[in-house]
Amino acid sequence: MYENTFPNKRFKKTLEFLENAVPAPAKVLDLGVENPFSTIMQSHEYSVTNTSGDDLDLYPLVDSENEYDVVTAFEIFEHLVSPFNVLKNIKSKKLVATVPLKLWFADAYRSKTDMRDRHYHEFEDWQFDWLLEKAGWNIKKREKWTNPVQKIGFRPLLRKFTPRYYAVYAER
Repeated sequence: MYENTFPNKRFKKTLEFLENAVPAPAKVLDLGVENPFSTIMQSHEYSVTNTSGDDLDLYPLVDSENEYDVVTAFEIFEHLVSPFNVLKNIKSKKLVATVPLKLWFADAYRSKTDMRDRHYHEFEDWQFDWLLEKAGWNIKKREKWTNPVQKIGFRPLLRKFTPRYYAVYAER
């Protein structure tokens, strides 16, 4: 179903992590607008509601009106100036999140064409753990994986064995 290429490898690993942490069916609030992974979750029997696309730095109260089994945030927190405010205000008791890890051999991601598609943060694992703990979350499970690219060179070689993504399951 999924090839070992970007984004398919990332989607496969993310789905496996989610299913292990919070099996379907579950009512999910997925931070961010509807996206290809929202569709994948729905096809695996998750009931998914996405946020409207409002700036989460300006409007950090994301699930104050409804109850959800889990809040998911897949590659969202790196785009926020202050992810702490969103994490602190989540009402759900469960969180599954992924973030890109800071790579010592590459600059933070910045799209040249889309001003919104930039990383304000790229985390080291301990930094994201600390952020979650400070916001009141207890980490129950974590996993890292690589993101190889099909290019030739020193950096592509490093991407074959340097973890790029960090997944965390946490509870309150």
